[in-house]
Amino acid sequence: MSLRTKLKKVLPSISTTEQEALDAGDVWLEGSIYQGRPDFDALRAIPVASLSAEEKAFLDGPVQQLIEMVDDFALQDSIHLPDELLNFLKDNKFFSLIIPKVYGGHEFSPYANSTIVATIAAKSSALAVTVMVPNSLGPGELLMHYGTDQQRDYWLPRLAHGQEIPCFALTSPEAGSDAGGIPDIGTVTMGEYQGQQVLGLNVTWDKRYITLAPIATVLGLAFKVEDPQGLLGDKKQLGITCALIPKSHVGVELGNRHDPMGCRFYNGTTRGENVFIPMEFIIGGQQNIGRGWQMLVACLGAGRGISLPALGVSVSQASFKSSAEYAAVREQFGLAIGKFEGIQEKLADIAGKTYLQEAMRVLTTEGLGLGLKPSVVTAIAKYHMTELGRDVLNSAMDIQAGKAIQRGPQNTLASAFIAQPIAITVEGANILTRNLMIFGQGVMRCHPHLQSMVESIHSDDKSADKTFNRILRQTIGYSVGNSLRAFRLGLLPFTAGATSPLSEVAEYEKAVNKLASKLAVYADFSLLVLGGKLKQAEMLSARLGDVMSYLYAAMASIRYYEQKVAEQQRSEAVAYFHYATRWALGNAEKALLDFLDNFPSPATRQLMKLITVTYSPKMKKVNDDLVRELAHQAQLNTEFKKQITHLVKPVAGDGHDINQQAYLAKITCLPLLAKVKKGLKSRRFSAGVRFAQTLDNALVAQVISESEHQQLQDYNIKRERAIRVDEFDFDMRLIEQTGRAQSEQVQTVQNSELKIAN
Repeated sequence: MSLRTKLKKVLPSISTTEQEALDAGDVWLEGSIYQGRPDFDALRAIPVASLSAEEKAFLDGPVQQLIEMVDDFALQDSIHLPDELLNFLKDNKFFSLIIPKVYGGHEFSPYANSTIVATIAAKSSALAVTVMVPNSLGPGELLMHYGTDQQRDYWLPRLAHGQEIPCFALTSPEAGSDAGGIPDIGTVTMGEYQGQQVLGLNVTWDKRYITLAPIATVLGLAFKVEDPQGLLGDKKQLGITCALIPKSHVGVELGNRHDPMGCRFYNGTTRGENVFIPMEFIIGGQQNIGRGWQMLVACLGAGRGISLPALGVSVSQASFKSSAEYAAVREQFGLAIGKFEGIQEKLADIAGKTYLQEAMRVLTTEGLGLGLKPSVVTAIAKYHMTELGRDVLNSAMDIQAGKAIQRGPQNTLASAFIAQPIAITVEGANILTRNLMIFGQGVMRCHPHLQSMVESIHSDDKSADKTFNRILRQTIGYSVGNSLRAFRLGLLPFTAGATSPLSEVAEYEKAVNKLASKLAVYADFSLLVLGGKLKQAEMLSARLGDVMSYLYAAMASIRYYEQKVAEQQRSEAVAYFHYATRWALGNAEKALLDFLDNFPSPATRQLMKLITVTYSPKMKKVNDDLVRELAHQAQLNTEFKKQITHLVKPVAGDGHDINQQAYLAKITCLPLLAKVKKGLKSRRFSAGVRFAQTLDNALVAQVISESEHQQLQDYNIKRERAIRVDEFDFDMRLIEQTGRAQSEQVQTVQNSELKIAN
């Protein structure tokens, strides 16, 4: 009995749905990371993402108009999206960002799609979800790639112009993460359609969590097809299939809603009992029966890399901007709270991770812009960017404290805090994505020989043994090469290569190469020792997936710093870059060490440590000096800070505008505030109970002039408004604050004039 035959008895074969998932999508930068040779040449050769004139005009025009129309606090307290918003979305073709121009769509790039969704999300999560779903996994993308000419010609123009609102129904009560296990069935049969007997499917389904379903006019539906009568051939179970069904079709049930955390996008159920549909409803026609899972995985990969990461980035940028401004304006114990190291630690973490988020967003959409569908990279983006968004948001809540927990129009965090778990949950819950998908797919997709080896093991071909032996020799050679390279880099770390001309980048490029070389060895030994059991060893495989993810993040950080940061802004950006890259590399190394500590075979564990010369952490850490430096940079009004908070568009009177006005006023008044502080220290005048009184005393003592006094009082009014929270009467009706602020300003000026006169 050959080795191949022995392995065939013990190794599980790849299921149909697993094989379709592996066949869908492309391998990109993650392949070189997994193999221990991160391809920085390929990284630097990627065309730099930028907005076209048309895309920029759309952001500056319809997107800005939409943001100005939205009162997100009122929206969250309502039942429905206002008709004026929905009509505006339809009229300006927000539902057709990805539909080709030939069908009436915008045909925007993945980078533009991401930027538009993220910009809307910084204002309103509910509105962003409403826009993103038709431009992610849904009928539009499925039709573009798999529809018949007739289906595309009919549906795409109607979707582009908002005549039809689409939804796509995959998740069932019995099948969430295991989407391949959906119990919804379509049975091949003859039935009546438009007065004629035609071949079709009798479909029964029960779906939940379907975004836009309550207002959809056309339903994309995934179900399994069976053919018990053999009308299509000998095969009885034909596999997952996707169909497009008008809401008006007899038997379709749409309209019931869920309540996702009170976030007011439309989400609900759809059901149908023995609904007959003709074959022409199947996306791509009858020939696409059974191809649904392959279609979904391919399209889901791209959508997962755009929409949900965009939500994570937007919440990070909004959190960073508001927290930095609040930390500079809010004072306690006579100092801005941004001067306290406890706040600085949180603020630096927010700033560094926001930079990393934007770097990953840009790189991932650049890859998608090449026409690739890298399923592992998009899973990395979905998991880590939504988790980073949650992490950053939690820190922002800590900094803003009481201001952050009081709901109202002025609160810039509450709505996102409520909505963020939704992004964590959908399109593959994050636990599933981290523990099963990233490394689980990565090991098969990225290993140069593994998939071919598994196929040869389970092959019934006469030459299977010969093919297996050839692949086995290649695999051994590959593993030996990995081990030799890792040993050299572990023993002689200075031999690691780097091609960046920037000294601050080169050290991190070398670190990425060293860590990736270890990953390749550990992955090889895991396959050798654990084999098929690695699939069940989720905690171990998740750590290897984390290494891939954090090294991808570090490469994104490097690319952004090299390509997106102007040379004259490097001094402003370097602290962000150091923090983000060290954080990513530190986490990659920690995941490797945790993997070693928990590997079940002590002998193999020691051998892996010896080969890679790994006994303790080596990566540069985020230290206190870097935290202080980044916290300082985060509170400055620099061009680079504006660049990595560009998704936040303050609208006159909203929370972001109130914070920004106070912050800019303080920046302008810093020399005057220093003059007041100096006068207090020299006892030329005494402090008042309130800051406004202190300014009056400074004016009387002639420490500041009348114009300076007026400027400082203007700042003080803006400051007080920024640190104040919304108030409601006893019956929770919002009390408008504008009038009170104006009356307080008038009273302050009158009091000042009286003191001067006296």
